[in-house]
Amino acid sequence: MTTMTMAKALNAGLRRAMGAEPKVLLAGEDIGKLGGVFRVTEGLQAEFGPDRVIDSPLAEAGIVGTAVGLALRGYRPVVEIQFDGFVYPAFDQLVSQASRLRFRTAGKLGVPLVVRIPYGGGIGAIEHHSESPETYFAHTPGLKVVTPASPSDAYWMIQQAIAADDPVVFLEPKRRYHDKGEVDLDQQSAELSLFSARVVKPGTEATLLCYGPMVRTCLEAAMVAEQEGRSLEVVDLRSLSPVDDAVVLASVRRTGRAVVVHEAARTLGLGAELAARIQEQCFYELDAPVLRVTGYDLPYPPSRVEDGYLPDLDRVLDAVDRSLRW
Repeated sequence: MTTMTMAKALNAGLRRAMGAEPKVLLAGEDIGKLGGVFRVTEGLQAEFGPDRVIDSPLAEAGIVGTAVGLALRGYRPVVEIQFDGFVYPAFDQLVSQASRLRFRTAGKLGVPLVVRIPYGGGIGAIEHHSESPETYFAHTPGLKVVTPASPSDAYWMIQQAIAADDPVVFLEPKRRYHDKGEVDLDQQSAELSLFSARVVKPGTEATLLCYGPMVRTCLEAAMVAEQEGRSLEVVDLRSLSPVDDAVVLASVRRTGRAVVVHEAARTLGLGAELAARIQEQCFYELDAPVLRVTGYDLPYPPSRVEDGYLPDLDRVLDAVDRSLRW
């Protein structure tokens, strides 16, 4: 086992995928010589050359549009959107082109494309540099949306996304880039499929459903609750589209309560969809309504006050207390 940050794990996963398949190409703004603003692609251009690790123009629509064409010609492009708020110029390419080609061609053509997007708050960034756009893409049929929460998952999930035959929006929680964890670089294959959820902490009294940057926050809340004699189960969704209903529903049936936690705004966020599915499938097993702890229904605020916007340990524990009092 090797201890590394999530950023280094992503770098190792990209390197392994590129070494195994010469059709894998990387493209994005400043990803080559600089190694990306978060240094996720550091050293890869020197190793694989500028024809496979391409410094692109500052044009997200062009980056993704070119990648769609490359995918149709048999390549497996992996493109980086430098910050989450910069993806919107490429929205049409993703939603109107990449997501529809499998359906449009009656299954004859796939688009093996990965779009890497650093997302979420917590780094004190300026406007357009802290967003949670996951619901836009999870709502789009034909797009797969996944997000790792640990270095080990980052290492394996990026390789699995590259191997997929359909477009994958790969959301990377930017404030967790420097979190460290163990990664087995000698392991031959991933333990879970790309679209499987994981119970990261078993519990009996309530289920915390979370993903990406909020997994660590929910684990911290569960540890505090444990010191107070409460047993909380934490489920890392990992895949936002499709959602692993089997793991989610089995957990809620065990505990009888569910609290969904995400940074994105509350209205029509993923928490709303999860609450609806749980209510439909687990109505008679629920001991309390499904609660949500989310960002507020407003744009990400200036960095000095973002701590008041982002869900934190206290807000999660308050929701758990309300659920247990029901």
